[in-house]
Amino acid sequence: MYRLNEKPNTIDWTGKTILIADDIHINFLLLEAIMEKTNVKLIWAKNGQEAVEKCHAHEFIDLILMDIEMPVMNGIQAAREIKKFRESIPIIAQTAFAAYFDENEILQAGCSQVISKPLMSEYILNTVARYL
Repeated sequence: MYRLNEKPNTIDWTGKTILIADDIHINFLLLEAIMEKTNVKLIWAKNGQEAVEKCHAHEFIDLILMDIEMPVMNGIQAAREIKKFRESIPIIAQTAFAAYFDENEILQAGCSQVISKPLMSEYILNTVARYL
């Protein structure tokens, strides 16, 4: 298991799966690059509704990185829906618009933590490590 004081290139999340819910493909690619050497499996959902559907379809998802501002269904709504049937799954909310959203509302929707974009690689790895 990854410890916070380890170097990021020694992380091994073999057997773990993270769902990344973000409507912007480049954001998914950035997270994919950050986590490239961790051996984690990544699944991409392009909106909140797709995130809910993928959580229904894949019981093996260990953690969700959820963008808040997405089309079809936003991250707050998606987190509420997912928590109805996957109560214990950690959801890390990510937003570039932290000032527009109430952090308490995001946490009350079932998210474990809120982080602001842009994402810094070491910070995101340390944050994910706390929940895996």
